[in-house]
Amino acid sequence: MAGQIRWGEKRYHSLDWELKNRFGEKVYKITLNGGMTCPNRDGHLGYGGCIFCSSHGSGDFAGDAALSVSEQLSHGKDALLEKRPVHSYIAYFQAFTNTYAPVEYLEKIFMEAINDPEVKILSIATRPDCLGDNVLKLLARLNRIKPVWVELGLQTIHPDTVRLIRRGYPTEVFDKAVSALCSIGIEVIAHVILYLPGETEQMMLETLQYLNRSGIRGIKLQLLHVLKDTDLYGLYKAKPFFIPDMEHYIRFTGRCISILRPDIVIHRLTGDGPKDLLAAPMWTGAKRTVLNRLHRYLKEADLWQGKEYYG
Repeated sequence: MAGQIRWGEKRYHSLDWELKNRFGEKVYKITLNGGMTCPNRDGHLGYGGCIFCSSHGSGDFAGDAALSVSEQLSHGKDALLEKRPVHSYIAYFQAFTNTYAPVEYLEKIFMEAINDPEVKILSIATRPDCLGDNVLKLLARLNRIKPVWVELGLQTIHPDTVRLIRRGYPTEVFDKAVSALCSIGIEVIAHVILYLPGETEQMMLETLQYLNRSGIRGIKLQLLHVLKDTDLYGLYKAKPFFIPDMEHYIRFTGRCISILRPDIVIHRLTGDGPKDLLAAPMWTGAKRTVLNRLHRYLKEADLWQGKEYYG
């Protein structure tokens, strides 16, 4: 099978394969905290953020904002070096909205990361409505130094779900941001949450087909996690909504993989929320078990990325 040969043992275009192909070695991610907030939290657009977002702004595993970027990178390297020899890193600004600050401040922290000789890629998680012209000009300059990735939280294309989760922007804003970033050579990674309340599997597949037609270069698929310090948790306690068990999720994820454009790099297929906050589904805590089972299922079902895309 061509996909299997192309991507090694996995039947999809994995981030691990892509990085080894580009850099000739494994590249490890260090999550950073730039000390920013979000316009959906500070009153500019709303308060409380998206209903699934924890008080850490999706940066539950990010660094300590009280430390400098260089100090956070150093701590991250030390933690990785305790387990294995590592020489190459992605500097990943993860917590909250990482272009929601004066451009002078953004330039300072991004340059601090990109100037580290062991950092190969600068990755920035942000909102598509926080990419003004001055920010785009900065990203273009940085991208001439080292590759820059921008991660955008789309989650879904369906308006009713968008309102429910309080995303705070219409999908057209995402489209405009992707177009602007692609025009300056920035790789875009889209975040999609599977099994948001009220969404059918057909609706989720429609979101992925929409992204197939976009200019994104990467995708993160994330099963919805219910975290205890979120508004989503209140909804779940009041009226529990459907969350799949592991086998159900694996089967549907296989379908998602099969329809994705094969050049799209899959950065994530599951996730593991903070154990002290995770209310459901608890089986996601066994991340390695989930991925191993998924890889077996893809082989058993003879599925690979792009199988349905090519028809």
